[in-house]
Amino acid sequence: MGTTSFTYLKNVTTLELNPELCTGCGMCTMVCPREVMALADGKAEIVSRDDCMECGACAQNCPTAAITVDAGVGCAAAVINSMLGRTGDSCCCVVEPDGKSRPECGPGCC
Repeated sequence: MGTTSFTYLKNVTTLELNPELCTGCGMCTMVCPREVMALADGKAEIVSRDDCMECGACAQNCPTAAITVDAGVGCAAAVINSMLGRTGDSCCCVVEPDGKSRPECGPGCC
């Protein structure tokens, strides 16, 4: 479940799955680079939500539109944090609406 210890940001992903629309084709499990989805009992399920980097591959390839995600929201921050060696709670490449970095961000944050 999940590919590494890398986590984008906890509890913020926009990924949603409507099990009533899912046919269990498995396309989402094939295209997800983070192994966020798995098949269980003939349907897809989200098994590692916090590993989702919101690339949108699952939603774009779902033939029944059972998956929704605001694609692109997490990709840049996930790549930047990974390159800088940040994981989990130390990820802080987020800017508040007023344009300032989060208070917990220290020197060197993107």
